[in-house]
Formats: sequence, structure tokens, C-alpha cells
Amino acid sequence: MTTAWLGWVVFIGILLCAAGLINAVQGLVAVFDDGFYRASTSALVVDVDYVVWGWALLIFGITLLFAGAGVVLGYRWARVVGVVVASINALVNLGFATAYPTWTILAVCFDVSAIYALIVHGGAARALRVGRK
Repeated sequence: MTTAWLGWVVFIGILLCAAGLINAVQGLVAVFDDGFYRASTSALVVDVDYVVWGWALLIFGITLLFAGAGVVLGYRWARVVGVVVASINALVNLGFATAYPTWTILAVCFDVSAIYALIVHGGAARALRVGRK
């Protein structure tokens, strides 16, 4: 049975993909141009090189892209992966806040919205997988 929350869950899947793209761009910039960020690595919450942050953000970004696509397609594993990765991603991005606060705020807002929607209404996406209307 399709619920009214199905559209919201599909939107959250797309939002997860958007958060993944933001992370991937952040990660690529950090890996290839660590001079882009004004803050030194010692000003970050965790004192690591930007290349390390870049790889972490890139990996989380790609994982969020796959989880978002899986949520849109109605897979349960994607819902679980989405909640876990979005939770970790929000924490990782908070550590990166000093370097680029705008991207961090946007990514964390997307993550928190996705976590809420997937936990509370994520089961509605099952109708997409089953093919019920």
C-alpha cells in the first residue's frame, strides 16, 4: 500500500544523492587543491591533512550517492546504509566546518533531514520495489 510519505522518501533519496555530490566535490577539491581552503589543517577539529579529509569525504560522497539511488529504488539495505553513512558523514563534515562552513552546513542539513526521513518514513519506499501503486 502506497502512503502519502512515498514522495517524501523519494525526495530524501534525491537529497542523499545531492549530499553525496557535495561531499564528492569537497573531497576532490581537498585532494587536488589543498591550498583552496583558507584555514590551516591545525584549525580543523581534527588535525589531519586536507588530502586525508578529501579522501574521507570522497568515499562518503560515493557511498551516499549509491544509498540515495537505492532508496529511490526502494531497497531496504539502502535505507540502513543511508542512515549509518549520513550519521557518520554529518560528524565528519562538522570536523571540516572551519575550512568551508557553507558546504558543511548544507551537507549536515541534508544528512539530518535524510536520517529523520529514513528512520521515520523510510518503509514507504518499499512500495517502489514491490511495484504497487
